[in-house]
Amino acid sequence: MAAMRGRVLVVDDDTALAEMIGIVLRGEGLDVDFCADGSAALAAFRETRPDVVLLDLMLPGTDGIEVCRQIRAESGVPVVMLTARADTGDVVLGLESGADDYVPKPFKPKELVARVRARLRRTEAPEPEVLRIGPVTIDAAGHEVRRGDEVVQLTPLEFDLLLALARRPWQVFTREVLLEQVWGYRHAADTRLVNVHVQRLRSKVERDPEHPEVVLTVRGVGYRAGGSGAAAAGPGARAEGVPAESAAAGSPAAGGAAAGGAVAGGAAADGA
Repeated sequence: MAAMRGRVLVVDDDTALAEMIGIVLRGEGLDVDFCADGSAALAAFRETRPDVVLLDLMLPGTDGIEVCRQIRAESGVPVVMLTARADTGDVVLGLESGADDYVPKPFKPKELVARVRARLRRTEAPEPEVLRIGPVTIDAAGHEVRRGDEVVQLTPLEFDLLLALARRPWQVFTREVLLEQVWGYRHAADTRLVNVHVQRLRSKVERDPEHPEVVLTVRGVGYRAGGSGAAAAGPGARAEGVPAESAAAGSPAAGGAAAGGAVAGGAAADGA
């Protein structure tokens, strides 16, 4: 596999862990900078201008969640949380503060490399392409989203999520498929990543996030594009990641996919 290119800022007060991360990432061809204090993290971010930030949740000074909010207030650079508390609400708080992904401690070096590689890969320039979901226009090459004449500011991951749905408006995507296509996971992962990012995306592109028209929930299955995608889906639409034979057999997954037509038609869907 080709060496990666880019700069990573590691914000962690565990110096031994930070050094290990530095050795691993430098071995992959990346430049690595370090910051051990949350209070200095934003200044370090501005100075180093990284392509990815690895951010510990528990930091001296300013905690990782607040640091993430500070970074997200001025940049869409990917942020991956490092946390020892994957079973608590702290992960959701971190994601809601703007993090793109998280890696629970302890982690294997190859797992960390995979997460960083996935976030760096998303920065590659796409082919020229313009897509629409209802009132929303997506310029893939220009990395721009508009709602009417208004430019909508999205993070790279939010943009990728919207683009994945827009490219296949007839498909219902399960959360697992979105984790693979947008986050780059090749194994079972936390579906909360999808739920939280859908909520964040809706807060930016929907007229009323409580009654979405752009990103629709298909209950019991996943998500799909709204707007013109509602007509495109039709009665033959099935969930991406749900076998066609299951849909034909009237499985619960198929029932949810079929229900998607009603959800789209009424522009009514549950929050996530």
